[in-house]
Amino acid sequence: MEPRQRMEGMSSMKTQVLYKSRTGNTEMLAKSIFEAIPGTCKDIALLDGQTDYDMADLYFIGFWTDRGTASVDVLDYLGSLEGKKIALFGTCGMGNSPEYYKKLEDNIKVFIEDDNEYLGTYICQGKMPISVRQKYVDMKNEKNARQVNAMIQNFDLAMLHPDREDLHKARVFVNQVFEKIKREA
Repeated sequence: MEPRQRMEGMSSMKTQVLYKSRTGNTEMLAKSIFEAIPGTCKDIALLDGQTDYDMADLYFIGFWTDRGTASVDVLDYLGSLEGKKIALFGTCGMGNSPEYYKKLEDNIKVFIEDDNEYLGTYICQGKMPISVRQKYVDMKNEKNARQVNAMIQNFDLAMLHPDREDLHKARVFVNQVFEKIKREA
């Protein structure tokens, strides 16, 4: 197949962006990812109990993070997909840490069945509900002040995310996924 035919074939690949968003952070990423997907054979939807697992060839599945993993409905959906290309994206309030993001990715991608092709994950920091900051303030005492102050500082930093750079990196991630698919074709 000629390179031009491969690219045309990729733009006609059915692509589905599905996401779960608790505070709007993951929704922002989902929209940025959707806009970066080439072609017109694409759709975006909130992950809300879908049972049609044959909607697309390629899935971008978005999640928000809670206690080191995605919500149960995202994990269940991932486990239901068969023979698909899957890329993950998500937001996490707790820090801008590549090591922690790798741990999150590892915790979530294990739910993808082996007959699928896993294409990678993009995670960025996202703002948290203000009630989380108040919880941190309320739990602060002499013994944990240093740790809690770090958590409050992280919370305050997270309020600025996802920012323009995070959304740009999400679009770059989409390009990387399609480049990987093109190389394998």
